[in-house]
Amino acid sequence: MASHVVQGRRVETPVEVRDASVCLAAYLVRADAARAVLAYSRMDVTEVLPGKALCSLVFVRYRDSDLGSYNEFGVTFLVRPADAGPPPRRGPLAGLKDLRGAGSGAFVHWLPVDQAFTLEAGRSIWGFPKELADVDLRLGSPYKRCLLRRDGRMVVDLLVRPGIAATPAPLLGGVLPLPDAYAHLDGVTRRIPWTVRARGIRWRPGGALIRLGNHPIAKELSELGLPRRALMTAAAEHVSMAFEEPGPA
Repeated sequence: MASHVVQGRRVETPVEVRDASVCLAAYLVRADAARAVLAYSRMDVTEVLPGKALCSLVFVRYRDSDLGSYNEFGVTFLVRPADAGPPPRRGPLAGLKDLRGAGSGAFVHWLPVDQAFTLEAGRSIWGFPKELADVDLRLGSPYKRCLLRRDGRMVVDLLVRPGIAATPAPLLGGVLPLPDAYAHLDGVTRRIPWTVRARGIRWRPGGALIRLGNHPIAKELSELGLPRRALMTAAAEHVSMAFEEPGPA
């Protein structure tokens, strides 16, 4: 267990999230464009299909956590672990072979939040690229919606439609097998181990409507090929998480 002081308040790792709602839309995007976006981190995307990478847009309402209550939006990419060897030769099954052989990571490229305490904690403890923004979440109906504005400019309007009910693997006690997170801030890339338990999961192929604004991040998403049909969407009503102490990538 490690201890950090954030705005005069002590925060110990692992940092616990006791209840949150999570919505996700995953997209197949151009791998070359994704590599250009992540060039600053020196990490490489996983080509899940030839020439295609996986980009996920996530929005979360944290109801009860060690960092308080807040809303968050995330742009993430599936990446090859920093210590992975060279990728397999190109072919229709190269991505699957790479995932089996080298594994994967979830690189957090951008992480706007709407509260100052979690902003400072996220940046100082893990190096998450958090920024203050207006993260307007509308979760009261089956259709889950996020309107994200930064510096008074629209970034994205994302609507996730309901899917079919799913159950986490019972042998794992509801723990979802997720890759380690990676983040890059101030010239340093860090690896962040984390665990997730979820109830009330629904998912479906497709299922997202997206509208991009005129913010630079919106332009970046458009260069990846958005808006387009989502590969899949998922939503979970009750999620708990634990974020461990970061380590070198």
